[in-house]
Amino acid sequence: MNLSIIHSRSKEKDGFTLVEILVTLTILAAILPALLQAFTTAARNQGLSDNSTTALYLLKFRMAEIEMEGYPDVGEQTGEFGENTRYRWSSVVEDVDSEDVENVRRVQVTVTWLHRNRENSMSMSTYIADRQMPQAQQG
Repeated sequence: MNLSIIHSRSKEKDGFTLVEILVTLTILAAILPALLQAFTTAARNQGLSDNSTTALYLLKFRMAEIEMEGYPDVGEQTGEFGENTRYRWSSVVEDVDSEDVENVRRVQVTVTWLHRNRENSMSMSTYIADRQMPQAQQG
């Protein structure tokens, strides 16, 4: 057997044919948009998750501030968490009307923020009792 004939036949099989390249490009063209959309959706959801986590911490922070003040006054308040921030808060304090419970107020805090030009919000509520005992019960 002549080695030069075997060597020349293996050279013919090296490389890709035009059909193989076109099939590969067609498969890539079909898969690539779906992959790009998956990455875009994941990035958007990650941003929303980050903003929600920040809002949750700010919500807990504002609620702790109100609880540290003691027995809050009835009414509504609004504010921002610093200057030029996209996070805002609002709080509503109202008396609880019940025969069984006296001197208890319901506090609801809401944090709002913008994400992709859409307003999102998160709320939390709690009850705070007046810790000051009335004069008649002290003696």
